[in-house]
Amino acid sequence: MMRSKTGWLVLGVVICLSLTGVAAGNWAYPAPYPTIDSAVWFFDNTTETDVTALHIEFDQDVTITYSIALGGDMLLYGDAIGSSFDFVGTLIPYGNLTLHFQPMDAVPTYIVWLYGERAVGTPIFTTVDKLGYLLGQGIVHLRESDPDALMAGFNQFFADNAAFLEGLSQSLGMSLADSLMPIIMTSPAEGITNFFSTILGMLGVTTLDSVLQGDLDWSALLAMLGL
Repeated sequence: MMRSKTGWLVLGVVICLSLTGVAAGNWAYPAPYPTIDSAVWFFDNTTETDVTALHIEFDQDVTITYSIALGGDMLLYGDAIGSSFDFVGTLIPYGNLTLHFQPMDAVPTYIVWLYGERAVGTPIFTTVDKLGYLLGQGIVHLRESDPDALMAGFNQFFADNAAFLEGLSQSLGMSLADSLMPIIMTSPAEGITNFFSTILGMLGVTTLDSVLQGDLDWSALLAMLGL
């Protein structure tokens, strides 16, 4: 039985136990020459395993005008107009899905391969909101499956950023670590995402680049969640 689009999205974010070491960004890319009226993107299955779906989200509403799979059969499930799409079928390792869409300036903001009810490969995400969403989902999943790994990851994060967090805690008038860990250990994913967004708002951060290249070193948390 086919799952709904919402069902595919829920499956796509439970990623922590299924990520591989593929570098994000090298398997989804625009073609050097678009068509006259459509953007053309390639999505390569570099997960080294068969996949059964591709979930894609865009920065705006788009119209899917054409798609073709090489190395399998991937068909659009649902409407061809919107900002979120699922292509369902089968694709072998190193197979490819080629996608044409309008308008030409639209850009994917979140992409992930799936096999059944499990995400495979490293997801691609390009926005702060999606990073916060993935952190919330991933932290809750790891909290339930491997709490020791979760604590080790945050201990490393605090150690990597000790000087910066001390100054930030003094400016906020509270210990950030003491405030953060009860939320991490008890809150639902939405609460963690909201806390993440609040902290970034205090820091004046609005873009993914400013998060990843800013004063805070997120590498321990990203590595912990396979991002």
